[in-house]
Amino acid sequence: MEMLTPEEGRMAVRLARMAIERAVDGERMALPPLPPVFGEKRGVFVTIKRHGLLRGCIGLPYPIKPLGEAIIEAAASAALEDPRFPPVSPPEVNDIEIEVTVLTPPRPLECPPLERPQYVEVGRHGLMVSGLGRAGLLLPQVATEYGWNSREFLDQTCAKAGLPPGCWRRGDVAVLTFEGQVIEEKAV
Repeated sequence: MEMLTPEEGRMAVRLARMAIERAVDGERMALPPLPPVFGEKRGVFVTIKRHGLLRGCIGLPYPIKPLGEAIIEAAASAALEDPRFPPVSPPEVNDIEIEVTVLTPPRPLECPPLERPQYVEVGRHGLMVSGLGRAGLLLPQVATEYGWNSREFLDQTCAKAGLPPGCWRRGDVAVLTFEGQVIEEKAV
């Protein structure tokens, strides 16, 4: 995956902020003119934090939409539709920090289930776990933020899916990895 340039990263974060501001005001946002990379189909997540605490995080893990459209959709959804939180209110908008994570396409871990921890690189990989009618995803930066090793990261991704820790050892549970370019609003 071609990385976004620093200027494209700033545009991605500004686009996410504009989409959140419009969504919170009850408006839909039209896609502004953007560089060609925003027309490429990419997976993306938008994370919203308020005073350093998670306030919303939603995305499209697979490259099914052009990046610009995917950022707008993910940003509005993170602000208004994350079931873990009430919708972001207009007074909160000035207190939130935004992070955009542009993803590589997910790839299955090609190894026996018991060897999966050896192939998960904390700080590089994000994880998707699916099986038994459930699925969950954690972005690459989550394991680093919590100081997890690869086994803990696998267990926590299972928990995010509503599955028991250790389910990643099962052959009927799929584990996929992906990478992400993290662009933090405060860093741009």
